[in-house]
Order: sequence, then structure tokens, then C-alpha cells
Amino acid sequence: MGIGKSKVDICPLSLSCHNVDTSHSVDTSQGHHESNPMKLKDISLGDVVEHNNTTEDLTGGQEGAQAGEEIPEEEAEEEVFLKFVILHAEDDTDEALRVQNLLQNDFGIKPGIIFAEMPCGRQHLQNLDDAVNGSAWTILLLTENFLRDTWCNFQFYTSLMNSVNRQHKYNSVIPMRPLNSPLPRERTPFALQTINALEEESRGFSTQVVRIFQESVYKTQQTIWRETRNLAQRQFIA
Repeated sequence: MGIGKSKVDICPLSLSCHNVDTSHSVDTSQGHHESNPMKLKDISLGDVVEHNNTTEDLTGGQEGAQAGEEIPEEEAEEEVFLKFVILHAEDDTDEALRVQNLLQNDFGIKPGIIFAEMPCGRQHLQNLDDAVNGSAWTILLLTENFLRDTWCNFQFYTSLMNSVNRQHKYNSVIPMRPLNSPLPRERTPFALQTINALEEESRGFSTQVVRIFQESVYKTQQTIWRETRNLAQRQFIA
């Protein structure tokens, strides 16, 4: 799934956790990672979204059926496979926008989007699925705020497992420490410490960006995304 070309309003993220069962909150302190793996090997982003949609369908009744007869305007538009999506804390929206502009304008890596720009009025789990699987790279904006939010914890664990379970998404999750309020390495969750992070204040930042965001990788993922979408559409028609 991709994102329509039309500009969408920035959607508040404070409602995100309302659609996520937080009874299995993740303790992000480094000392608890190995003792509390959260059974993440059983988690699939697509499965989570499918289960959430199924539950909503059962409670939606005829109203949901009538709504399904009309194609939303945003979905009727041509979808675009994005270069990147930035997952961030609600309080870091401005910093996420700055990083987005940096990558697009200074490095020519476009189009990209930040999670706050995903369409409002939709399930946050569906938006997360569209963002992660509708883009080539998932950037985790590691700031002081990121790990304070249960929803952000869910985002980064789910993104990591998605990259493990889907071969073409391998190495597609990119932790990034921005210039403003970066998360110290010693407080970074163990699962993210195993991945080389983009360090904006590093002298080699430009070299890192060029090495990571390769056009050949984008084209490969774009082809798979189109094939998957076309297959889903044919199955829906059938």
C-alpha cells in the first residue's frame, strides 16, 4: 500500500494508543530486553492489522457494509511508493519535519513522509501498516521523547519484526539520532543497538545517507510492492 499524492493534514498522534492494547507494554530499559522478549517472534504487522480490521467489521454492521460500497477519494487517487517514512514521538513532529526536509531537499531522497502526515480518520494500525510497507525505508527518530511513548515502542518493535519476517524489507529500518535532543546510546534499547544508526552530528553523516538510501534498493522494493498490490486487487475482484 502506498500514499496518495494529495497533501494531507498533520494528524495528532495522541490518540494512537487508543487502538493498541497496551496491556503488553514493553519495558525499554536495557536490562529487561532479554528477560521480556514479548513473544515478538509471533507478531506480524499484517496479522495485527487484519485482526483489528476483522474486529471492527464484526461491530460495524450494515453501516460498515454501506461504507465499503463507496471508494474513498484518497484511495481512488494514484498511490505512490515512498522512499521513506519517519516514525516519531508526538512532541517531535517539528524535528521530524526538519529531517524530512533535510533528506528530500539536501540529498534528493523523495518522496518521504512523517507519520503525523498520515491520513486522519483511519485506524492508526492501518496507517502504520501503510507507512512501513508503503515505503522503502523506515526511519526511527531516536530522541528523548521517542521511548517515553508506548505507541512509539510498539512502532519500533513491530517495524523491526516486519523487516525480519519479510526478506525484501531486510535492513530497511534505520534508527536516526537527530541534532536536537538525541537519545543517548546507553539508553537505546538493545534491539536497536545492533543496528548502525544514522548520526546527524557525525562527520560521516552524508556518506551514511548515500550508502543507505540506494536507488537500486528502492526500485526492488517498489516492484515487489506493485506486484503485491496488484495481486491483492485481483483477489478482491475475484
